[in-house]
This record gives sequence, C-alpha cells and structure tokens, in this order.
Amino acid sequence: MAVLGLVDSAEGDWARLRGLQYAGLSRLVSTRLAAHALAALLVVQALAGTVSILILLSWTALLAGVMVHGARIDRSLEDADRRRVTRQEIQRQTVGAVAAGAVWVIPIVLLSPYGSGEQRLLVWTVMAMLMAGTALAFATVPLSAVLFNAILGIASIAIFMWYGKMTAAAAAVTFVIFLAVGSIEAARAFLAGKVAEAGMAEKSEVVSLLLREFEEGEADWLWQTDSTRRVRSASPRFAFALGEDPEDLDGKPLIQLIAGASWEDGHFHSSLHDLAEKLKRRESFSNLLVRVTLHGHHRWWELSASPKFDENANFIGFRGVGSDVTEQRESADKIAHLARYDTLTGLPNRLMLTETLGEAMSEADRWRMRCGFMMIDLDRFKAVNDTLGHLVGDQLLARVSDRLKSLMSDNELCGRLGGDEFAIVVRDATDGDRIRHVANAVITALSQPYEIDHHTLYVGASVGSAIGPRDGATVETLMRNADLALYRAKDEGGGQHFDYEPALHAHAEERRKLEFSLRHALERGEFALAYQPVVDAITEEPLSFEALLRWNSAEHGQVSPVKFIPLAEDTRLIVPIGEWVLRTACHEAMNWPSHIKVAVNVSGEQLLDPSFAEVVVSALASSGLPPHRLEIEVTESIFVRDGTAAQQTLERIMSLGCGVALDDFGTGYSSLGYLRKLRFSTIKVDRSFVQGAARDNPESLAIVRAVVAMADALEMSTTAEGVETEEELAKIRLLGCKKIQGYFFGRPMTPADAIAMFETLALRSIRA
Repeated sequence: MAVLGLVDSAEGDWARLRGLQYAGLSRLVSTRLAAHALAALLVVQALAGTVSILILLSWTALLAGVMVHGARIDRSLEDADRRRVTRQEIQRQTVGAVAAGAVWVIPIVLLSPYGSGEQRLLVWTVMAMLMAGTALAFATVPLSAVLFNAILGIASIAIFMWYGKMTAAAAAVTFVIFLAVGSIEAARAFLAGKVAEAGMAEKSEVVSLLLREFEEGEADWLWQTDSTRRVRSASPRFAFALGEDPEDLDGKPLIQLIAGASWEDGHFHSSLHDLAEKLKRRESFSNLLVRVTLHGHHRWWELSASPKFDENANFIGFRGVGSDVTEQRESADKIAHLARYDTLTGLPNRLMLTETLGEAMSEADRWRMRCGFMMIDLDRFKAVNDTLGHLVGDQLLARVSDRLKSLMSDNELCGRLGGDEFAIVVRDATDGDRIRHVANAVITALSQPYEIDHHTLYVGASVGSAIGPRDGATVETLMRNADLALYRAKDEGGGQHFDYEPALHAHAEERRKLEFSLRHALERGEFALAYQPVVDAITEEPLSFEALLRWNSAEHGQVSPVKFIPLAEDTRLIVPIGEWVLRTACHEAMNWPSHIKVAVNVSGEQLLDPSFAEVVVSALASSGLPPHRLEIEVTESIFVRDGTAAQQTLERIMSLGCGVALDDFGTGYSSLGYLRKLRFSTIKVDRSFVQGAARDNPESLAIVRAVVAMADALEMSTTAEGVETEEELAKIRLLGCKKIQGYFFGRPMTPADAIAMFETLALRSIRA
C-alpha cells in the first residue's frame, strides 16, 4: 500500500520519496504524448469506414484534451525531487491517469462491436501495447499505471467474455495481473534504489564533513610513508607540526625527522625504538605515544597507522594520523606527580611510600634481604602551630623536609604521611646498624634550631622502625608495627628511637582493652574521688582539698591516673568524666566546714567545650555549694591549644565567684601574659622546684622566689606542691609560700576520712 501511494509508512521520509517518484514523469511527457497519438492513429485507421468519421474525430479530440491536461499535471511535478509532493498533487495526477484510461475504453466498448474480427484484433493489440507501455512509463508511480491498466483490462475482459472468447479473457486477466505486479515491483525497486542512493549520499556527506573537520583541525594531521619508511605526500598540517615546508619533507626518513640530535648518535628514546620496530615489522598500531625532538625541543606525539598493500599484495608503506599531545601529557604528568607527592613539602606522599615499601619488600623476599620502614613524628610541633599559626607551621614542615632529604642516600626514600608525620623506606636494611644510624641522624638533625620569620623554633623528633619481613610480611603489617614502635618512643617522652618488639602488640592490646573498659567505667560506678588537703603554711590549718580521681576497674583493678587520664583525653571521655568529678566534688564539699574549699582539676578538652561554664553553674546549683568555695585548677597547656576560647571560659567561671588556680607553673609553656590577662586566685609551684629548693639548688631557689614575689605583687596566693619532709617545709616557709600541699600533711583520703579529720580537729580545738 505504501508503494502504491495509498498510505505512508511510519518510518522514513515518504513525502521526500513521493517527490522522487513523481519527478520522473515530466521527462516522459513528450514520449507518452507521441505514443498515445500513434496508438490513436492506428485505432482511427483500423475503424475508418466502419465507424463514422465524426465519432472518431470527437473521440480523438477528447483524447487529446485529456492527454494535454495530464501532460500539464506531469510537467508541474518536474521539481518534485527538490520539494515535498502534496496529497492534492498526487490525487490530480491519479485522476488524469484514470481519465486517460476511461477515454481509451471507448474504442473497446463502443467502436469494436461495429468492426470485423480483424479490426477488433488490431484494436486489442494496440490496447495491449498501450497497457505495456504505460506500465513501463509509469513504473515510478504504480498507482496510475495499475488504475489505467485495470480500466482497459476490465473492459477488454468484458468484451472477450461477451463474444465468448473465454481463453482470450483468461489471457487478458493474466496479462493485467502481470502488468500490475510488474508495476508494483518496479516501483518497489525504484524506491529501494532511491533509499540506498540517499543513504550513500548521506554517508558520503558525513565522511566529507569529517575529513574537512579533520584537515582543518589544529591538532591532527595525516601522514604516510613508502616501503622504505620515507615520508611521501606530506600534508600541510604534518609539515606544520614538523616546522618544515611540505616539499622539503618528501623522501626523508620519518625517524630522522622526529629523532632530532639522537639521529646522529643513535641514542634514541625508547618510544622511538617502539615506533621503528613496528614500522620494521609492518604492524598496525594505534595511539602510540612517541617523544619527538623538533628544533631542540621535546614534544609528545600520538601516532596511529596501518600498513598498505597494492592489488598484488605488495607492501607499499604506511598511512596514518597523528596529533600533538604535549599539553595533555604534561597535564597527566602533573596529575601523576600530585597523586604521589606532597604539595607542601615536595616529598613523596603516603601512596608513593606505600608503593615503594611494597617494591622493597618484594625485592627483599626475592633476594633474601631485609628492608626497613621508619615512622617519624615531630615533638612539640603542635605548640608551634597553635601559638604562631599554620603559616609558620607550614614553613617549619618545609624546613624539616629539606633536612630529611639531605640525610637520604640512594638506599632510602623519605616522604610525608600527613600532618607532622614523616616516614623513610630503607630498601636494603641487611646491615642492622643502618636503621639505627639513620634514626639517630634524623633525631639530631631535626632537633637543631630553626629560624623562621624572626622566630627561633625548637622541635624534636621521635622515631619508630620495623624490619621486613621479620616484623611483618605485608606492607600494612610493617607500617602498623613501625607505628607501634613510634607510639612507644612518644610514650617514653619523645626524642628517641625504638625498634619494633612483639611486646608492643601486647601493650597496644592492653591499651585497647583499657579504653573499652574506660568507656563503661562511668556507667558502672567504678570511679571514686580522693581528697588531698592543702594547709596554711604558717598555722598548718586545712584550707582546701584537691579532688583526685581514682579508678577501680572490674577487669584491670586499680588503674593509675598516669595511665587512664591521658587515654581519657585522647578519646575525649574526659568531658563526661570531668563533669562527674565536678558534680561529685561539689556535693562532698557540702559535708565540710563552710570555710573549706574544694579544688577540681579541669583538662583542656573540658575548657574547650562551649557548655562547660553551664556545667559549673549546674553543679553549684544542684549541690548548693557557694561559688567562692570552688576552685578550678588548670595547666598552662590549655592556653597553647586555644588561648582565646580557654580565657573566655575561665572569665565566665570567675564571674560566678569561683577561684582559678594555675597548676604546675613553670613546667610548661609559661607566659606572663596569662597572669596579666587572668586574675588567678592561686599559683601552684611544681614539686620539682620545691625539692630543688630544699637541696639549695640555685636555679630552683631563684624560680620559687620569683614566683612568690610575682604572686604577691599580683595579689595571688602561692601553693607549694609535693612537700614531703621537714626540710622542704622549712625551706618553703622561708621562701614565703602561703599554702602547702604534700604527703607531709596528708595523703589523698576518702570522703569519710576527710570528714573524720575535721571531727578530730574540732575535738582538739575544744580540748584546747
């Protein structure tokens, strides 16, 4: 139905195809008119004398009018292949063909009965020829051909049957069917050909467009060589890429053109060797990256080519495409560098260190050698970052990296793991002293002073090392064990080097179990407070108690505060634990005489908690303890971390009426600026100075005198810690400290013992 033109298929541009069908009609207009005129002349001649000449002339005039009208319609479709044919135009052309068929029926139906058998035979012969010619002439528009032939065929069949010519009628039926099928198949073949032709034209247009874009592009070019690998027919773009004229390239070896100075000495880049090998073997290659040298400058080309053969299968050379990918290659190199190197220090990063350690372990396993991995952590670096800012800290890290690089040989690779952690991979550690030598050199070099922005800075280094494969068969295991050794070095005070030992695993496992127990200690009620008295240096009367935390673990028994307090701070468990200590101490203090204060130690983690001041208010309110009876003890380290936040929190606490004591003064990062900004109630002198003063150590004596004089001038009290002997007590009194704390006056005691002590003092007072 679509071929006939009765419907349009859902697929394809059928309006365009109809135009191609009907455009060919105009070329055969003259031929059809001549054929119809000749056929009409034969019919008139056959019927002349039998049929009135007037009838014949009238029929001829009618036929001429119909044919001329149809010819005009056909000529109007001359440009149909360049536009879309409308449905109205198709209908007019079809009606014209039907009208022509109806006019040609007249000689068969009206005229042939009056003629003889010979005349009828002649007329039918003319009709058969006309039908066959129409089928051919209207091959592109089968609907018109089928309708025209159907009209004449039906009329002929009817006449044959009228005269009893059944055989002739059957022959006529067959003839009409044959012509109809032939017309449809011819039209189908015509349309298929036009569709294929359009497809080829479209593909040709696309290919031409791609070629134009390729030739006009700025990055790609065509190139070809002959069987001797010499350039032939160099394209302008290829010549431009080489920086030469096209005519100067013809006949020159391709490798010579792109090898630069290496053509003379024969020391080619490996990529040129690969290209030459593929050209020699006549192998196809795609996206081959080649380093070329043009006028003394290195560039990177990406080449693709295939060998060409003539009709006799003889090799005639290569033909391919190329592009300059220097910028892309440089970008890829930069990305690869960034992926494996630290941007701040320029040292290899964790990824490259891990890869290098993996290679070293593979080599050690293959040759029965040993390799080493060392982890380095800077001591006191955080204080630099917090006090002087990250800009100075970054400059310090850069200086550290320079010193590390200067210590490395070809056997070592140093890199930065992150933050202030560095690492060294020792490829061959068969010599057992090599790692110790490198570690000592690192500690010595990194401990020297640094001059940065008019600041003289001191940081140290702690080192942990592990030997592979002795201390670990995998990269992850070796790095973990070196980290355990580093943790021990830091735990021992820093500035030291420790090798990995299997016992460190037990220590790490113990710490893990201790942390697990610590997380549940508060809810299990395993914490308790002990109270150590602080007395007046002259009267020796108790003035306050310092609350000290104790932990009796169900799994670990009595755990020293030296072990669990740092762990609580690392895990931030110190915040809820510290709140419990504060609330408990306030409630216990309500059982003491009204003039006795309670001192509670507060960590930096607590002070940096924005809600800590509200916790103090809540503890005082719930216990009923007057604010002046609560003293918060802090160390100078809190001001190193975040001095502004800590100062604001302490000012809010002081505004409540609470006292604030500065504990362990002189042992940390002391600064008189803290004393000027905050009105501390008490300055506590560390026990190391107390013991030194008792031994008449000049430095300790000078420090204690200076602290006491400064505290008196600022209207602050002083407390000497760690007084244990009569000699120490006498010296401290002589130096002028106001308050004393230590075993000489009492060890930490339970709340019941503290109450009992007050009862004893009350009885003594009554007796006195």
